[in-house]
Amino acid sequence: MKLNHLNLCVNNMSEAVTFFANIFGLELADQKGDAIAVMKDEVGFTLVLSRLATLGGEIPTYPEGFHVGFHVDTKEEVDQFCLRLMAAGLAGEESSPKSMRGGYTLYFKALDGILFEVTSFAV
Repeated sequence: MKLNHLNLCVNNMSEAVTFFANIFGLELADQKGDAIAVMKDEVGFTLVLSRLATLGGEIPTYPEGFHVGFHVDTKEEVDQFCLRLMAAGLAGEESSPKSMRGGYTLYFKALDGILFEVTSFAV
């Protein structure tokens, strides 16, 4: 079985599309205004972005512990990813990767507080 897509609800569609294109290298395949965008990667995964509706003026948030994880092949890729985040102003020194649970992992928050993980299990 292979996971082929994920729908992620975001508060700001334009910001999310730019983020996933510039930071993760996904390509925009289709977009319906500010309501939905379909992005794809080079191995066939599809990320669907849907705009969250605000309820009573409050911006909905994901629950504690929710995160989106990406695996890369090497520790060097995690380090390079961290440098790319820092250059984009999305991470500081406190966001540096750490060895944990058998991998080398970087956690950071973006897009109104969504937690992201980039990990390599290469030793």
